[in-house]
Amino acid sequence: MTPLPSVNTALSLQPRGPSDREKLAQAAKQFEAIFVRQMLASARAAKLGGDDPLFGGQALDTFRQMQDEQVADIAANSGAFGFAKSLETQLAAVAGLAPATTTKAR
Repeated sequence: MTPLPSVNTALSLQPRGPSDREKLAQAAKQFEAIFVRQMLASARAAKLGGDDPLFGGQALDTFRQMQDEQVADIAANSGAFGFAKSLETQLAAVAGLAPATTTKAR
């Protein structure tokens, strides 16, 4: 007869989900991306460069919106503005979460 693994062993074999701090960091990055998208949309709405009747239209508007979304996602993931990190730090302190573990990429 084969012995059954203990409960602790079985639990340690379970895949680990993201911690609360990791979830908070991801939510903060998503918020920063939304914020940057709104800033870019406001800048586009101001039409600082004027209208271009030759190349304008709905297709160009859609392309620019997709382009702005991509730029916002890249900015949020790179931490270019620093909103996400600041927001994460402040919310973690309020929620009583452990400090983030920093891992440097090589």
